[in-house]
Amino acid sequence: MRTPHPIEVESYRILRAACGTHGLPPRSRDVVERMVHTSADESWCADLILDESALAAGAAALDSGAPLVVDAETVSAGIAAYPALCLMESEAAYDISVRTGITLPAAGFQLAASRVADGAVWVAGSSPTALWELLRLAEGGVLRPALVIGLPAGFVGAAEAKAALRRSGLPSISNVSAKGGAVVAAAAVNALLYGDIY
Repeated sequence: MRTPHPIEVESYRILRAACGTHGLPPRSRDVVERMVHTSADESWCADLILDESALAAGAAALDSGAPLVVDAETVSAGIAAYPALCLMESEAAYDISVRTGITLPAAGFQLAASRVADGAVWVAGSSPTALWELLRLAEGGVLRPALVIGLPAGFVGAAEAKAALRRSGLPSISNVSAKGGAVVAAAAVNALLYGDIY
């Protein structure tokens, strides 16, 4: 295990005091702390909706080498130690997008579902439309995720997509508000991969 830098130690001390994370279950604490530390935004503490058993299932899936599917390269860029499947920039995704009118991230998820149907960890950290597509595919029985990290940002449809994710009953990480993004989505994945930093 690496030795954290004193600045990192102090940063975590401050955020733990501000957010009161000491009482959270281990996986939930890891996710909250990574996201707050990454964004310097303490409001994540009250905005996140977490389920410890879902987080444990996602961490176990990654530990066993399950596929990690992301909606954008900006998400995978923040996950250095685990390969991610992102198909939104593929020619096939472009063809689907042109033919059907769905966005490229949604088309990328549609393609990924044909390759990775069961047991993957899916991350929508950029596009609400990708999350909507995932929900459509799951409802149709096309895929069965180990965990869905639904943290896209946006003023159009993001909060609604995350609320629909919670209603779906799929094991998930989400938040109530419209905020989100690739950086915090990657932080959530890293929390599941590495756990507590010290």
